[in-house]
Amino acid sequence: MKFKMVHENYNVQDLNKSLEFYEKALGLHEKRRKTAPDGSFIIVYIGNEESEFELELTWLAEHPGKYDIGEEEFHLAFHVDDFEAAHKLHEEMGCICFENHSMGIYFIQDPDGYWLEVIPANR
Repeated sequence: MKFKMVHENYNVQDLNKSLEFYEKALGLHEKRRKTAPDGSFIIVYIGNEESEFELELTWLAEHPGKYDIGEEEFHLAFHVDDFEAAHKLHEEMGCICFENHSMGIYFIQDPDGYWLEVIPANR
């Protein structure tokens, strides 16, 4: 029996803001979308050509406010081929939330507070 990871879900407050962030910060773009007939939810799958894995962004019309995502102990990680250029972009965006210089990695935070790890491709 074999299992293949296909996506991870993040619930978001502002779908358009999240889509803009992921496109600019990580080059992820919309691949497909599901909208509830009654408008109660919108699910957008985003990804890129580097991997089949997708991030599922879910917007819920009835959610009362900010999501409680705990203590940022879980995260999604990305290899990047040009670590210095990525770091510069994320620094300009103001989204770097933690750097671990001894490990040679850093984390960025999306508009809803989810942490995303950035790792040099050669690691």
